[in-house]
Amino acid sequence: MAIRISILGTRGIPNNYGGFEQNAENLSQWWVRLGHEVVVYNPDEHPYKETEWNRVEIKHVFSKESKLGIWGTFIYDYLCLKDAIKQDYDIVLNLGYVPSALFFNFKKKTKAKFVTNMDGLEWKRSKWNNVLRRFIKYCEKKAVSLSDFLIADNPAIEDYYRKAYGISYIKYIPYGAELFNDPDQKFLEEYKLEHFRYYMLVARLEPENNIEIILDGYLLSDMSEPFVVVGGLGNKYAVHLLEKYKGINKIKFVGSIYDYKKLSSLRWFSKLYFHGHSVGGTNPSLLEAMASNAYICAHDNPFNRHVLGNNGFYFKTKEDVANLIKNYTDEYRKEFVEKNRQKIKEIYNWEKVSREYLKVFEEVLQK
Repeated sequence: MAIRISILGTRGIPNNYGGFEQNAENLSQWWVRLGHEVVVYNPDEHPYKETEWNRVEIKHVFSKESKLGIWGTFIYDYLCLKDAIKQDYDIVLNLGYVPSALFFNFKKKTKAKFVTNMDGLEWKRSKWNNVLRRFIKYCEKKAVSLSDFLIADNPAIEDYYRKAYGISYIKYIPYGAELFNDPDQKFLEEYKLEHFRYYMLVARLEPENNIEIILDGYLLSDMSEPFVVVGGLGNKYAVHLLEKYKGINKIKFVGSIYDYKKLSSLRWFSKLYFHGHSVGGTNPSLLEAMASNAYICAHDNPFNRHVLGNNGFYFKTKEDVANLIKNYTDEYRKEFVEKNRQKIKEIYNWEKVSREYLKVFEEVLQK
């Protein structure tokens, strides 16, 4: 039986922002291929203006986040849910819960089941002040109490919700990734790089992604090979980083890169790839690094350890980073790369992930 699914809570598809958008992009396409109807809600400022993308219906909703800031997000989430309850959806998939959970009471007006991907531990992000952290915890509680089912993208996230709220209606389903097999060295020329002669990280430039620990450790190692930082440069913390490392030419802030082949090629040819995310669950950029043969050094936390296991190096301090760089060895590259690619093939596979979501939808609808 075909299921009519709506996806809310993203900055739209095709993806030009981050993990939830990548999730929506890939899941929606798989579900359409499997015979289901899918509608994705896009903010009005998204550059894609058509009403259909790869057989996925697109609904454009007022946001104006560039002008209204966080209030634009409130308005957008409210309008998306207000519209969704008027449609004949079977499933409303909410990617995230802040601030959308404030409006989850709308579910009383629809037969649709609310399934919510709870993302990482949002209230732990260091960029939030105490007032915002309390607000996020309030939204978290609303999402838990009003959703019909919860998705956790990492077992550590699932464990947190089971223990914190005493619930059983939650399931671990990770993100997916596509194996990359076609690296092109020509992309190195754009940034004046030599293959396996540079270090790299890809992240939103936010404090909880440990950018400064990584870059301070790199500087402490006193290596001359450049460090490439990929991430948007428009936020306050990015401005701080640009100022802090101003004049250090071997640190290259290159902004965001959305060309998948270019980004994957840069990962492929990096000497070491650093992943600093610490409060999310299964981070899509880590999976993409695994899928593109990166030799990975990750921040030491339960989320990253679950994904990488023994097939990467770990750090907590800038001294750890410096030691990894100074004591670099190629000894484990082939083994780590092969085992990480096998994980992408067997576990973090978009078709498998999409089918796991569908099992949840079918179970919820049967109830």
